[in-house]
Amino acid sequence: MDATIDQETEDGIARARLISAALPYMLRYDGKVVVVKYGGHAMGDPALAKAFARDITLLETSGVRPVVVHGGGPQIGEMLKKLDIKSEFRGGLRVTDKKTIDVVEMVLAGSINKEIVMAINAEGGKAVGLCGKDGNMVVAEKLTRTEIDPDSNIEKVVDLGFVGDPRIVNRAVIDMVLGAELIPVIAPVAPGADGETYNVNADTFAGAIAGALGAARLLFLTDVPGVLDKTGKLIKELTVADVQRLIADGTITGGMIPKVETCVEALDRGVEGVVILNGKTPHAVLLELFTDHGAGTLIRP
Repeated sequence: MDATIDQETEDGIARARLISAALPYMLRYDGKVVVVKYGGHAMGDPALAKAFARDITLLETSGVRPVVVHGGGPQIGEMLKKLDIKSEFRGGLRVTDKKTIDVVEMVLAGSINKEIVMAINAEGGKAVGLCGKDGNMVVAEKLTRTEIDPDSNIEKVVDLGFVGDPRIVNRAVIDMVLGAELIPVIAPVAPGADGETYNVNADTFAGAIAGALGAARLLFLTDVPGVLDKTGKLIKELTVADVQRLIADGTITGGMIPKVETCVEALDRGVEGVVILNGKTPHAVLLELFTDHGAGTLIRP
């Protein structure tokens, strides 16, 4: 470096090089839909929330068409506790009675959704808050699950209440929002054909949206780096066959199993690639899309 160039100029050159290096990746995703599932735990840190909002705004400005689907489990839990409404989980899903679904809709489609919209708008983006009810974007049906009774060893149906599974996705509303160069921020609350309101798992909801849009990428922001091997090292890339093998040999266990199964379902719906990455890593979305090393585990068909 020329001795006559001061530190400020050096810093500017370094930033310019970073932008230049990102150009091929920006072109790769230019005009493409990228769905980002923003998790309840990942949005707990104000600094990270601000960085996330800035990253989503930058994606839209650079020609990507971002769609945000958010959860809010911890926030729902806090509100239920404040209202003294007891809640339990069965098979990783919140049992949702009539009182609980009212709180779920209030928190997800209300306070959390608008917080994310405001954060993106504060960074110069133009976000619009939606939920599955808007334009019947997502129509759900009551989800049925079974579990083995430990006493009788008989499989029994578990009644999860107003927990739904997305069955129909109407992309017209999302296409209108994207066509107006706005950023849709969608809460996973959906109507049923029976006239009821359903709480839909945010991962499943995001996969259904991404599949309907033929997204180039679906990013799951979680609280883990991605899929790890048996030594704890991050696995950068997997195929569907790899996922099935790693589940069978015990490498993928516990809560990561439903996560990768949701990834496989999204690929089956037509998503080009799904990434599990740590939402607590600053600028994780940009690292994944605009650098050559990525930031998590990419799962391909």
